[in-house]
Amino acid sequence: MTTEPAEGVAREATPSAAPAGTHDSGFAFRWAYGNPEAPFTIVEFGDFECPYCGAAKPVLTELVNGSEGQVRLVWRHFPLFEVHPYALTAALAAEAAGHQGAFWPMAKLLFKNQMQLDDAAIVRYGEELGLDTESLVGDAAQRFSEAVRKDYQDGIDAGVHGTPTLFINGEPYTDSVTVTDLRDTMGLSRGKKSWFRR
Repeated sequence: MTTEPAEGVAREATPSAAPAGTHDSGFAFRWAYGNPEAPFTIVEFGDFECPYCGAAKPVLTELVNGSEGQVRLVWRHFPLFEVHPYALTAALAAEAAGHQGAFWPMAKLLFKNQMQLDDAAIVRYGEELGLDTESLVGDAAQRFSEAVRKDYQDGIDAGVHGTPTLFINGEPYTDSVTVTDLRDTMGLSRGKKSWFRR
């Protein structure tokens, strides 16, 4: 886990229609991966430059994809900009991509290329995804800063100090980030045919 310095078929959610600076009741769940009606929601406060978040990404993806609709993942931004110089740039780019319907594809590229998250690299990722690249970086991306700030503040309010920090149905998760441990915590086992395929 990186900490702050001392002192089935998944579906992508559509972005909130609320104007900048306001947030509707679904704001916190705007970047959700998986079944919207899943009984288990994992909220991850994460940082695209954090290697531990990068390691957690395939685990959480496998968990959701293999849950037969029982688990969904919600991403909240928690860029540790004091230790990760490109974390905020990446968060803004992901928000901008999300507003073009490509949050999760952009997130995948950001995690895959954690050592290359400067503006030029992000523009390349945007081109790869066929996005309007001008909105992904620089001043144009700043219009998404309030959304990132809101996520970050919600994380602080929830006691988040590092990344990744996970909550399962609102409760902090402190065990290992493995598919087995997460399934066990939620009471989901491969032996239960109603939950998972063998």
